[in-house]
Amino acid sequence: MSVLGGLAPDTAGRRREQRGWCWYDWANSVFPTSVTTVFLSLYLTGVATESATADLARNGPGACPGGNSLVHCDVSVLGLVFPAGSLWGYLLSAATVVQVLVLPITGAIADRTRGKRTMLAGFAFGGALATSLLGLVGSSNWRLGIVLFIAANICFGASVVVYYSFLPQIASTEERDRVSSRGWAFGYLGGGCALALHLLLYLGHDAIGLSESAAVRWIFVSAGVWWAVFTLLPLAALRGRPVHGNDEPTGDERGVAVITAGFRQLAGTLRQARAFPLTLAFLGSYMIYTDGIATVTQVSAQYGDLELRLPQESLIITFLIVQFIAFIGGVLHGVLASRIGAKKTILVSLVVWIVVLAAAYFVQSGQQFQFYGLAVGIGLVLGGTNALSRSLFSQMVPEGKEAEYFSLYEVGERSTSWLGPLVFAGVGQATGSFRLAIVSLVVFFAVGLVLVSLVPVRRAIEAVGNTAPERL
Repeated sequence: MSVLGGLAPDTAGRRREQRGWCWYDWANSVFPTSVTTVFLSLYLTGVATESATADLARNGPGACPGGNSLVHCDVSVLGLVFPAGSLWGYLLSAATVVQVLVLPITGAIADRTRGKRTMLAGFAFGGALATSLLGLVGSSNWRLGIVLFIAANICFGASVVVYYSFLPQIASTEERDRVSSRGWAFGYLGGGCALALHLLLYLGHDAIGLSESAAVRWIFVSAGVWWAVFTLLPLAALRGRPVHGNDEPTGDERGVAVITAGFRQLAGTLRQARAFPLTLAFLGSYMIYTDGIATVTQVSAQYGDLELRLPQESLIITFLIVQFIAFIGGVLHGVLASRIGAKKTILVSLVVWIVVLAAAYFVQSGQQFQFYGLAVGIGLVLGGTNALSRSLFSQMVPEGKEAEYFSLYEVGERSTSWLGPLVFAGVGQATGSFRLAIVSLVVFFAVGLVLVSLVPVRRAIEAVGNTAPERL
């Protein structure tokens, strides 16, 4: 098998595709950063609470079983009644479940068609449109926000599956660590730039004559525009090449037949995957430590707020530090991987994660600069660990099955995303200390470190018929 597979024969053309490919990380990072992590969670909870408060005013105290506290004001979705404050948590869970159902078939369909570039465009522009339409959501129609977020989240995940599947086709085995690391780093830089602009709009809304609510709605609109506009760059650079190195796609179905054939192919892929236990072993290891990574990013603000008693401004600065340092960290991981190999670099990165979490236990309350130091440490390993995991996994999947296996990769990541927060919350409740809760997350990185070290990645790559890079 050729090391280059379906790559462009000319180096200049391949480099152009690689540079264009990285721009999609820049384009889509605005959604998980500005929309999901920072603004939508508070905004949607706020407008749902406004609606519950209005119901309280119309219907009397009985509308809030816990009294007049807004935390206890109930909202209703599809006949389910729960406190408004629980809305965002339930919505994230529901959106994740929907993704787990949708992403595998997305990958199967992508691998059966020449139209991966068209699929990337459809999902990216669909997600961007749903994100911009969040600007229409207010207290009178807050349930529309639920629908739009789930739609945008599906499009985001599906576009990422298709996007990842391009990597083996545009980069040789020796190039993938560098290209993947650069893309991930570029994504954090893009997310950080977008968030900085959005924070300027949010904090300066009075100066430009906008209410706080209007400013947030404009942030949603601009986030969608950002996602759509920068997606044009990878679409212009990527070629609509076939799945294999020849001219034939996996299937020639059209319309609904593509979906039916996609389900059949997915079933076949799941059966086939059992023949590659080493690939599944790496995927299982990744699922453990990526859950730890996701949990740290999700609970760090809570740790800084409730345990360290830091002001909101310090938490915002911390988030920006992580975003921009992650760009540097992603690039450094690519450089290190080119010298010692991706697997060894991932192991080094996991050790750094353990050191950073141990240090988090000793940060003193109110010491914002110590917390900033943690942010630098997290940023250095945040992007690089995932970037090299992505590139290493791409070596372990059979040619022509990239999108399907990356859909399993994304589903695996999401299917365990509940465990880390559960451990953090459980330890915090049992001990009454968020310090012990944050340090308890070390177990995810320690277990991941041991398991990854045991995976013979060279054998895993050769087992699927691919050529292993010189350094691993």
